[in-house]
Amino acid sequence: MAQHDSVAIVGGGLIGLATAYALTQQRPSATITLLEAETGLAQHQSGRNSGVLHSGIYYQPGSLKARLCRDGATRLIEFCETHEIPLDRCGKVIVATRDSELGKLNDLYERGNANGLIGLELLEPGALREIEPHVAARGAVAVPEAGVVDFGRVATTLSDLITQQGHQVRTGFRVAAIDRRNGVFRLRAESGDYVEANSLINCAGLHSDRVARMAGANPPVQIIPFRGEYFMMPADRDYLVRHLVYPVPDPRFPFLGVHFTRRIDESVEVGPNAVLALGRHHYRGEGGASWADTKEMLTSPGLWRLARKYWRTGTAEMVRSSSRRLYAAAARKLIPAIESNDLIRGGSGIRAQAVARDGALADDFVIVETEGAVHVLNAPSPAATASLAIGERIAQRLVANRG
Repeated sequence: MAQHDSVAIVGGGLIGLATAYALTQQRPSATITLLEAETGLAQHQSGRNSGVLHSGIYYQPGSLKARLCRDGATRLIEFCETHEIPLDRCGKVIVATRDSELGKLNDLYERGNANGLIGLELLEPGALREIEPHVAARGAVAVPEAGVVDFGRVATTLSDLITQQGHQVRTGFRVAAIDRRNGVFRLRAESGDYVEANSLINCAGLHSDRVARMAGANPPVQIIPFRGEYFMMPADRDYLVRHLVYPVPDPRFPFLGVHFTRRIDESVEVGPNAVLALGRHHYRGEGGASWADTKEMLTSPGLWRLARKYWRTGTAEMVRSSSRRLYAAAARKLIPAIESNDLIRGGSGIRAQAVARDGALADDFVIVETEGAVHVLNAPSPAATASLAIGERIAQRLVANRG
């Protein structure tokens, strides 16, 4: 039977773990059970991203994204320092490769200053070459507060802190059904095992809309999976990249475009692109294509409306996905010395992109509350950077929801 003050959290990624951690501090009397479908934590978006510590330069001043990113980055840095988790504030440059992008670049500089970023610099091509000699651009913004972090270690440390306080983190518990009777949620696993709790927090990421429907909610968005594919640079060529190198983003899309990341282990990653995936776990080279997932997508009016607006861009991404030569051409816009042989196929990740019924791409947090439950239906980048701040906010909403 569910204890009087008990919380079940679905999803063992960074948001679910950070929320559980926040609840241990905000609601110490509660009994918390975190349920993860996979055999390990942070197996999807949280563990397959580039490991970038974002600064908050991209987001509208005063917006929730901007505030959560800045607050979350500060908290994450302190957390990593306290628990001796690898973190490197190596800095980033955002570069304009065409004169037509210089206005957007200046807008990013102004936006970053308005968001309180420290040390931003607008760079002419000559000044850029001093810090990134192999990057070609008409101008750039240097962002010294950006960096990289080991998010896998962040996840395992949060899990350890949660269990040390007597709460449960259960892996291999894939939720198949949720019932609510007399104010108690019963979450049943595919194995037949079940957990009961008075409160529910849905941080299921790629399956957040499905979990919400199981719990009786009517989510305003549907998750459409987009695969991001990465390449790695050989060690004898990684001298071409000293920091993080990003293009000026296209404001039409919530993706940042192909970029270069010097990861926490000093390897250099190139990517990702953004390709419609044929399944919520359809990673490159790992199988995972799902007819059931594909059929569900094809019956989504939001996907068809999205496709009508952006079919040219989507087709170009799919073509580039199948050609290392074309992928290298995209990377060469930033670093002209890149050759096709410099790209070694790396891993991939799936972005849980929330799409509204009218085809709009949700680029902000979508959180829905029902009686006794909070559903996180969209937690886009910078969710990993901001996870500790987001988790605190979700915990606050649950506490207010329960009274």
